[in-house]
This record gives sequence, structure tokens and C-alpha cells, in this order.
Amino acid sequence: MNSPSLLFPKVLLLGCSVALSACVGKGTHQQVVDERDGLRRELSTLSKSREALEAERLALIAETEALRETSNDLEERVVRLRRERSDLENTLKEREAELEREIQKLSGTYDGLVSDLEAEVSAGQIQIEQLREGLRLNLSQEILFATGSARLNGAGRSVIATVAARLADLEHRVEVQGHTDNVAITGALALRYPSNWELAAARASEVVRLLEREGVGAERMTAVSYGEHYPVAPNDSPEGRARNRRIEIRLLPEPSGR
Repeated sequence: MNSPSLLFPKVLLLGCSVALSACVGKGTHQQVVDERDGLRRELSTLSKSREALEAERLALIAETEALRETSNDLEERVVRLRRERSDLENTLKEREAELEREIQKLSGTYDGLVSDLEAEVSAGQIQIEQLREGLRLNLSQEILFATGSARLNGAGRSVIATVAARLADLEHRVEVQGHTDNVAITGALALRYPSNWELAAARASEVVRLLEREGVGAERMTAVSYGEHYPVAPNDSPEGRARNRRIEIRLLPEPSGR
């Protein structure tokens, strides 16, 4: 049997062993807890990073899709613009070809009028000018009307009939302009023509009516009075006033859409 003196050291050793074991276990537990908390924080950080990356990925996908749609729209627009340009080029070529045909036809009309009215052109009574898209005939009043009259004389009717024969087959609009000098109308004539406006209008209308009777379509023609307001020469001399008393016949291109 052990004596009390021998038991005391054993109890003391056992107590120390238990205390030491408790101290070691407590330190290890705290370390584990700290590591666990650290891992949790790291996991939380990684989770947030993953969410941010996922959001960025989705944003890039959306941006890529938007760019793809924009690219498709641009390609479609390029195709459409190329088609429109091709259509415009074809239209332009057709218009240029049509214009060239009109110019050639007008050139033939010009040559024919110059030939038909050679005597009047040589005498300076008629001037014929070929324009880019039409013709202009300047006919002196003296060859068409008596002074103060709006009725064509014999020579005037012959000239207008000759002009009508050349214009009848064209598609151009025909504008007949009446022009006068600046001498005021007086006496009994003023009762019929109060001013040069009325006299110029009556003369232009007389020419239009004869052109229509000679085969030029009425729907193509317009009679216009300019009175004394578009002179081609100063009105301070008999020669200048004579030049201003005139009928102008202009061939104009048909407006687009007709």
C-alpha cells in the first residue's frame, strides 16, 4: 500500500499534465477558429469577385451583341446606299442620254428654222438662238404687226406658220412673250389697250392662237406680257425702241414629273 507521501507527487504530476493539456487544446482551437474566419472572409471576397466578373462577362456579351447588331445595320445600310447610288447613276445616265437626244433634236430644229427663215434672219428681222435645253426666237414687231395693232399681218402669219411646222413635233413647252418699247399708248388706241401691258399681251395671244391652229398643242403653250419692262436696248433712240418691240418664242424643257 502506498503511503500518503508517495501519492502526493503522483497527484501533482497528474494535475499538471491535465492543465498543460488544457492550455495546448485552447491555443489550437483559437488557431482553427482564426483560420476558419480567414477562410470565410477569403471565400466572401472570392464570391464578390466572381459576381463582379460574371456581371462584367454579361456586360461584354451584351456589348458584343449590340456591336453585332450595329454592324449588321451598317452592312444593310451600305448595301442600301450602294443600291441607291447605282439607281441614281442609272437614272443620271438615262437623263443624260435623253438630254443628248433632245439637244440633237433641237439642233435639227434650229438648223431647219435658220434655213426656213433665212431671208428674215439675214435681214435682221429674226434672231434664232440655241440654248442648252431649248431655243429662243426673237421676232421683230415690224415683220409681224402694224404699228399699234395686235393682228398679225400677212408676212407675220407666214413666219409663225413656218415656226409652227418646226415646233409641232417637239415636246418642249412653248412660251410666247410680248414686249414693247416705253412709248405710252395714246388716243383712240388707248381705249382698247390702256397700256403697253395690254398691247403686249394681245400680241402674244395672237401668236399663240395661230401656233395652235398650225398644230402646236395648246396645253404646251403660254402667252406672257412683259410690256416695256424687259428691253434689250435703250429706249432713247428709234433704233433701240424698234429692237424692244418684239415677240420672243422660247422653247423650254418640260418640268419634271409631267
